[in-house]
Amino acid sequence: MIGWLISDNRRLSVAERGLWRSHKFWLLRRISQVSVLGLFVLGPWFGIWIVRGNFGASDIFGLHLADPYVVLQGIAGGAWPAWPALTGALIVAAAYFLLGGRVYCAWVCPVNVVTDTAYWLREKTGLTRDRKLDRRARLMILAATFVASAVTGTVAWEFVNPVSLLQRAFISGIGFGWVIILAVFLVDLFVARRAWCSHLCPVGAFWSIIGRGSVVRVSAKRREACTDCGACFNICPEPHVITPALKGTGTRLILSGDCQNCGGCIDACPVSVFEFSSRLSEGEWVGGASVTGQKRDGVGSSA
Repeated sequence: MIGWLISDNRRLSVAERGLWRSHKFWLLRRISQVSVLGLFVLGPWFGIWIVRGNFGASDIFGLHLADPYVVLQGIAGGAWPAWPALTGALIVAAAYFLLGGRVYCAWVCPVNVVTDTAYWLREKTGLTRDRKLDRRARLMILAATFVASAVTGTVAWEFVNPVSLLQRAFISGIGFGWVIILAVFLVDLFVARRAWCSHLCPVGAFWSIIGRGSVVRVSAKRREACTDCGACFNICPEPHVITPALKGTGTRLILSGDCQNCGGCIDACPVSVFEFSSRLSEGEWVGGASVTGQKRDGVGSSA
């Protein structure tokens, strides 16, 4: 039974490194996602008010935090935010800039559990056929949400945001939120691999822009050990981000803003090619440029 539950992309890693090391970051992400959602429902369910609010705006023991994407939509709709919301958005943006914007997608967003489950079912049931979806679609949807906010004078995306609807559904029970969540699940299951997170979600598109120059990165530190098994590419929700670091001659850091810093490649690699690192420790961060990589490639030298 356990063998059937194990992702096919992790089998080589499990055989070489054991069950825990092959699922460490997957388990830590699930704990993080469930814990964050749990903090939001503790108050309504049990009267334990550690966090008040939602994923868009919250209060943690008097510290006001806000989603920068939500705040910017509000501004587009003609509503200038109060200073607590504005400073809270800046705090969140700064944190995700350091950690990698799409850390939100992998470590906080509860919908990620839904999309990962759909991907696991695709793998187990052999539903491998994908419809062609352009990754740029999420950028166009992101732009459309700002236009919709400007036209309607509202924070338009929040009316259909699966994250917000999922939280409300947990608090109030069965409702429209579950319909949206089911739609996301079915799109990921039957339409395309990682359709929602990798091709459609404007939230992920927004955080990929914020995190493009972030400090914390995954590194293909031991890329010479790569056996070309393909496990990292198969498990990664954004496999195109891996190639430059793994197969290139420059920096070993995965620098794309699309990277979720999920640790999936670290879990899945049977020869431990990948690890978490940073631009600072590998000399890659000077104004967001890859200095070490440039020197390796012979670019920017004085010669």
